[in-house]
Amino acid sequence: MSTPSRSVPPRVDAAERGATRVADRVVAKIAAQAARETLARPVPDAAPPHATVTVHHDIARVRVSLELGYPSDLAAQCAAVRRQVALRVEEYAEMAVPEVDIDIERLRPTQARPAAGRRDRRLR
Repeated sequence: MSTPSRSVPPRVDAAERGATRVADRVVAKIAAQAARETLARPVPDAAPPHATVTVHHDIARVRVSLELGYPSDLAAQCAAVRRQVALRVEEYAEMAVPEVDIDIERLRPTQARPAAGRRDRRLR
């Protein structure tokens, strides 16, 4: 017995197949995950990065809210987050990202402080 041959449908150009729309909230999740990837060592008790996005056609404007450790190089961390977020959104959602705004919501100490009332005292 032979199997019936299937007819292969004709190839249709991408422009004629339809459009794909990526929801703003999906782009925001991509951006937040990219920010998490960038912050290699999360600060204890810090909230994870949160992103909001406005999409117009194929252009995404992104705002990322972060809690960062302090003291640290805040400018370098923000620049790294901007680069990674733009790269990931362009790669995964195929959208241009002309700007990524960073809101530092809170600074968290990265070094343990002495407990209140128990300061190191010099002996004289």
